[in-house]
Amino acid sequence: MAELDLEGLWNETLSRLQNELGEEEFSGWFTDVKYLYSSENSIAVGFPSSFHRDRIKTRYLNKIKSIIKELGNKDIKLDLEVIQDNKKEIKTVIKDNPDNNLDNKPKDNALNSFSEPDKEPPVKKPQRGQHPQLLDNYTFEKYIIGENNNFAANAAIAISRNPGNAYNPFFIYGGVGLGKTHLMQAIGNYIYENSDNKVIYVTSEEFMNEYVQGCIRGGSMSAFRNKFRHTDVLLIDDIQFFQERGEAVKEELFHTFNSLLMANRQLVMTCDRPPAELKKIPDRLISRFNRSLLVDLQPPRYEVRYAILKSTADNRSANIPDEVIDLISKNISSNVRDLLGALEKLISYTEIMGKPVTLEIAQQKLRDIFGSRRQANLSIENIQKVVSDYFSLSLNDLKGKRKNQKVVYPRQLAMYICREMTDFSTTEIGEAFGGRDHTTVMYSIEKIRGLLITDPMLDSTIENFKRQIKEISTK
Repeated sequence: MAELDLEGLWNETLSRLQNELGEEEFSGWFTDVKYLYSSENSIAVGFPSSFHRDRIKTRYLNKIKSIIKELGNKDIKLDLEVIQDNKKEIKTVIKDNPDNNLDNKPKDNALNSFSEPDKEPPVKKPQRGQHPQLLDNYTFEKYIIGENNNFAANAAIAISRNPGNAYNPFFIYGGVGLGKTHLMQAIGNYIYENSDNKVIYVTSEEFMNEYVQGCIRGGSMSAFRNKFRHTDVLLIDDIQFFQERGEAVKEELFHTFNSLLMANRQLVMTCDRPPAELKKIPDRLISRFNRSLLVDLQPPRYEVRYAILKSTADNRSANIPDEVIDLISKNISSNVRDLLGALEKLISYTEIMGKPVTLEIAQQKLRDIFGSRRQANLSIENIQKVVSDYFSLSLNDLKGKRKNQKVVYPRQLAMYICREMTDFSTTEIGEAFGGRDHTTVMYSIEKIRGLLITDPMLDSTIENFKRQIKEISTK
């Protein structure tokens, strides 16, 4: 039997992919993917960054494997390698801990850090000092990376190395306290420290205030426009607040956006929601936001939560026992801000009282924080309403007897979210869904848990549901 030409097989696979995906999508992701080498039953391909590799794995790997098997008539292993360059590389080694227990707690080396290549280091530029608008502790070195933010962090690293060209514009969204501002400012700090680029960081409120100063209060509009339209890097935080602003400032944002992109200047934005959920924003602005590389930050999983607390305690030289860090990690899963707030409370106790923290003291001091993790006014009805509205169903559909997939999947999703966000038992949840048995609820929960493993986008969808549910529950 003639030996299979694996390089030719890979090229044919790319050709098939191009036909299936279309020229625009294909060129956006596969132009820089390089064939490296092959052995009897494996093909190695190279990627310009770990971000690029991980994105291909998430979105296209199953399709690629299917085409290769069809063309080659056998299973062929794919080795996906990152082609290292001469620049700094962030190492991401945190993995999810499936057991969530102290026996599998992350070691100190589970924290990500910069590492220098073995080659001769480049000549350092003169220090520019600290950027006046950026916090010096918001750096990549202090940003702990896990599966919840790996995609976003790798994209941010790529942008910091090649601003204006790699993934521009960049749109980071997610709930409160998940590290959006940290990641944005890490980009700004890295670019500012390693280049001569001009970097501006501004909140939406500050942008509007400067606009008002230039437009209404006798300031110079030309100075305002020169500042924001001629910078090399513009970082705009919390753009959701533009929803309540006047049309004139939104018009100015639109023209600023266009000017920067036409000049290949880097634009990074943060928001508490994806662009599609922004209200009172002109369609043409939403359209431009949607052309960005959109990344969402999810709440950190157990091992990342543990690593964040351990690292912070060590940096503060605080003697917090491992069992206390485990306690906090298991009881607070909402966001990094809440995690660090709980830790700060214990550190303050040791500093003020001069006593070490024990597990019993931690349980006592954090009792109120642990008890308020779930909002008391979260209701099953609110969860049902958000899910049914999203799927264009009625509440009666979710509670009714219909069993077609159009209804069953949203019903299972709603039951899963009820179990995640409330303290209702499976029996109580089943009763609220048309008097269903608790075993039906348990099956639905397990069904969604299984889908979370195979569908990388479902986790993001559920987090968006949770955010909407919390919003309507506080009104």
